[in-house]
Amino acid sequence: MTQAGLALPGLAGRRTIDQVMPSVAAALGSRGFANTLELPEAPRYVVLLVDGLGQTLLEAHAAEAPFLAWLQGVSDVVCGVPSTTATSLTSLGTGVSAGSHGMVGYTSRDPETGLRLNALRWDLPIDPVVWQPRPTVLEMLQADGIAASSVNDAKFVDTGLTLCSQRGVPFHGVNSVWERLDVIVEVIESAPRSVTYAYESRLDHTGHAYGCGSEKWREMLTTVDQEIADLRAELPTDCVLIVTADHGMIDLPMENRFDVNQHPALLNDVTMLAGEARFRHLYTRNGSANDVAARWAEKLGDRAIVRTQDGIEDWFGPIVPEVRGRIGDVVVAALGDFAVFSTADFAIEMKMTGFHGSITEPELRIPVLVAQ
Repeated sequence: MTQAGLALPGLAGRRTIDQVMPSVAAALGSRGFANTLELPEAPRYVVLLVDGLGQTLLEAHAAEAPFLAWLQGVSDVVCGVPSTTATSLTSLGTGVSAGSHGMVGYTSRDPETGLRLNALRWDLPIDPVVWQPRPTVLEMLQADGIAASSVNDAKFVDTGLTLCSQRGVPFHGVNSVWERLDVIVEVIESAPRSVTYAYESRLDHTGHAYGCGSEKWREMLTTVDQEIADLRAELPTDCVLIVTADHGMIDLPMENRFDVNQHPALLNDVTMLAGEARFRHLYTRNGSANDVAARWAEKLGDRAIVRTQDGIEDWFGPIVPEVRGRIGDVVVAALGDFAVFSTADFAIEMKMTGFHGSITEPELRIPVLVAQ
């Protein structure tokens, strides 16, 4: 069920983040993968993901990121739905979409316990390998004789998200940007055929705190841009550097922050809220999903798209049985600069400025830049 008259943006026919690593694998010469993104053949690859570096933002701030703006890339790539880190990093790492790998949002319900899992903090006693059993592309490449590795902040070693998205290869923990550069170069040069995944988080953190329209965000973009240029200069000439992202970002004015706790009728038959402000999962009592969706659609109008699970594969991809119960019986995708908050359940979100998670182009579009 969806409001009449509202378009339903889907991902069909578009390039998606889950095609990045399989394309890298094919470009490295590993059989069984398709080079859907037509990446150049090379014996070594580095894939650097810059959290929050949306393509729309990069185009708007090309002057602050001259190196990245100069690079050629793959056109019209989107991160997938929801446009959030836990989902996108796992899509990147496994080469499949959320309905298959099961990381369906920043927070989601564990069907077995009925509790809410925070996929970044991993705050429930759930084995990540059971929650997300699919192998990563990196570990498949390792098995194929290509030296694969992950270079990331040391604090992320063996976290739930790391094990879901990048497991099965050596993890090199670093504590500074310059250490990251040195370690990436060292591991990529350690074998004649190699691939390394690396991650940069500061742009996203700055956007959440100060907004992606802030001077602090622009300054951080310039800093990250220079660091990536330095990395490219240090890499061997036979190595291709891919720069991509997990989502874009928008800023939300206070007047467009809808607090559902001030509208208690909307919570009738809703047993749990999850997701995040721009993309809410609503879990409902048996048989009530259509009624809940109708109430929410009437109240929110054209400020959001409200859907039940009927036909939702156009957002999540094919949904395997063990994942379906993690997705809300009703999902609410915010449009424009609107979002659904819950001061009772997610009070910290009100303190943020920049947001993502939904289906708008500034949130979905990501760069896939090729630096040779």
